[in-house]
Amino acid sequence: MMSGSDNAWEAVIGLETHVQLGTKSKIFTAASTAFGDDPNTHIDPVVCGLPGTLPVLNEKVLEYAVKAAMALNLKISEHSKFDRKQYFYPDLPKNYQISQFDEPIAEEGWIEVEVAEKGKETYLKKIGIERLHMEEDAGKLVHAGSDRLSGSTHSLVDYNRAGVALAEIVSKPDLRTGREAAEYASEIRRIMRYLGVSDGNMQEGSLRCDVNISVRRGSKAPFGTKVEIKNMNSFSAIQKACEHEIQRQIKAYESGELVVQETRLWDESKQLTKSMRSKEGSSDYRYFPDPDLGPIEVSAQVREAWRAELPELPSAKRSRYAKEFGLSAYDARVLSDEFPMANYFEEVVAAGANYKAASNWITGDLAAYVNAKKSSFSDLSFLPTQLAEMVQMIDQGKISGKIAKEILPELLEKGGSPKAIVEERGLGMISDPLVITSIVEELLKSYPDEVAAFRNGKNKLQGFFVGQLMKKTSGKADPKLANQILSQKLKG
Repeated sequence: MMSGSDNAWEAVIGLETHVQLGTKSKIFTAASTAFGDDPNTHIDPVVCGLPGTLPVLNEKVLEYAVKAAMALNLKISEHSKFDRKQYFYPDLPKNYQISQFDEPIAEEGWIEVEVAEKGKETYLKKIGIERLHMEEDAGKLVHAGSDRLSGSTHSLVDYNRAGVALAEIVSKPDLRTGREAAEYASEIRRIMRYLGVSDGNMQEGSLRCDVNISVRRGSKAPFGTKVEIKNMNSFSAIQKACEHEIQRQIKAYESGELVVQETRLWDESKQLTKSMRSKEGSSDYRYFPDPDLGPIEVSAQVREAWRAELPELPSAKRSRYAKEFGLSAYDARVLSDEFPMANYFEEVVAAGANYKAASNWITGDLAAYVNAKKSSFSDLSFLPTQLAEMVQMIDQGKISGKIAKEILPELLEKGGSPKAIVEERGLGMISDPLVITSIVEELLKSYPDEVAAFRNGKNKLQGFFVGQLMKKTSGKADPKLANQILSQKLKG
């Protein structure tokens, strides 16, 4: 995409992010929201819209939606309402969806995202958020292959997801690149997980994004024709789909073709967008206030009580880690990416470990272990106080980093005191100068030719002697002291 000119092509991108709120029951009924059970086992007369049934708002849904809105700096409406959105698809059994139209629960917010474009400096960008509203999710269609008897294709529908509570977060058209869009969606997911209002598992559909894209000539030109790409379920797909669609639209305009308002799908295997259907407008949905649900009022007292329960958010944590602990922007970002990892780090530091060493162990060996196990830092057997103990032993010269690496697998699997393991197995650091001097002298006698070569100018041989010394002491010699003594003895 061209840049640096008033006439250059510019993309205009906005995201609609659908977050499944992690309540145990659905938004208007007591039916379960459990994932992965047999199709159509979590439905009831309200989900199916049977005559004589009435929806009742789940109070926990309201709490989660308000907390999410607060974390996104949105203004909470004192009064809001639900509307019926006419929605004639087979995955919605009532043939309408209960949503919020002109009076949503929250409006006018923002978040700041950190964008790392390839080959460019990392920068911060403030993204406006237009609104957050509550609604119910639709079911899921499964498109099957050909029937061998009739030769026809068919679709199956699972209503387990129908009626699950959603918070739809609509950004302003402030995004300009696929990378910005992916970072924005990533930060939304991070915030929702910190709040505990959603697990954000994109592979299970707990967080899905619709991307709206248009292009225009220059940053002051009117917006172009908007195209929507539906149901993006990974950050890499969001970025790639945006980048492809931007180029598709630019090529269309430059060759004299029309870009039509439509809904498209991202084809991951072919790495391109495909036309799905013409895009509906709000008039197509024929919204009207839901007659079965009364207005929603959230008092100032309730709002402040919920606000007091909000945790420190990822952006604040990143900033604090950099200022308070002197960590790099990269380390602060990695440590704060997941709430359990951030908590683990803070407990290690509180137990007396130095910040940088704790960060290195957590983002390195421990993160690799957690990822391999598909687990979480909150499930680790190796407690934060135990990691702090190990880090302090290294800093105090009681064990080497090599010994720490050797005992770590057992600690990760079973937990326990690093100090106790080291004492029990005699793995403590050799830091007595007399003992190390004796070992060095014995070593130099064993390799007279190498000693002579070193004294004739082959200084790199010192590394050979360090290796032999560590081998002889099973890695237990204090590296700093060993190097000093070895250097003195080699130089005669």
